[in-house]
Amino acid sequence: MVGRAVTAALAVETIKLNRSLALALALIAPGLIGVYTLLNALRVGEPREWDLWLAGNAFIWASFMLPMSLTALSALMAQMEHSPQSWDQLRALPVPRWTIYAAKATLLIALMFLMSMAVPMGIAAALVVAGWIDPQAIATGRIDGAATAARYARVSLAGLLIAALQFWIAVRFTSFVPAMALGIGGTFFALVAHSAENGVFFPWIMPVHTLSTDPAHAGLAMSLGGGLGGAVMLAAVVHLASREQR
Repeated sequence: MVGRAVTAALAVETIKLNRSLALALALIAPGLIGVYTLLNALRVGEPREWDLWLAGNAFIWASFMLPMSLTALSALMAQMEHSPQSWDQLRALPVPRWTIYAAKATLLIALMFLMSMAVPMGIAAALVVAGWIDPQAIATGRIDGAATAARYARVSLAGLLIAALQFWIAVRFTSFVPAMALGIGGTFFALVAHSAENGVFFPWIMPVHTLSTDPAHAGLAMSLGGGLGGAVMLAAVVHLASREQR
């Protein structure tokens, strides 16, 4: 019974997602990294290693684009119900309330990982195009697919705590302002303090610290972001499901 309820909730949320701006955002955000890579490669106009591009742009994704994407994505997904004031109808359905919120949270996490995996593919495509336009801008060496996928997966796992916090605030408050303020503020402090010694304990800096050359430090950032993120997301689902109607 519960399994069917979860499956049905996921199916409904997926259909709603296909009709919203959230899906467009999930495509645009990684695409912007690809466009940036194309323009930058043409500007440099000289051969560079594949991994130099992939690793360098991972920092941009982890420090700015991923947090801001999660901010906007969580707000857009929450506004699907806030704008038409449809929470009452959803909570009146003959399914456990928590499945409604769990489905939204699951889709948000899935989109986060898919966006992160799309980033290196967009970078690779951009570099191929750059090589066609200007042979001097060709990428050299070889792509280590496994290492690249692992790098972006670590960033996503550490970003789970950001996703959980943004999801909780975006769904809790009818206005999109609190969620946007949280995301903008967190990203701002992450940009200006990403190299801080204790930055690994700040949610918005955790994804960046997974790129550290120190395996222990990177592992700590990934464990904190993923572990605390899972716990906070669970707490968010339980709390939201137990609340009375808005």
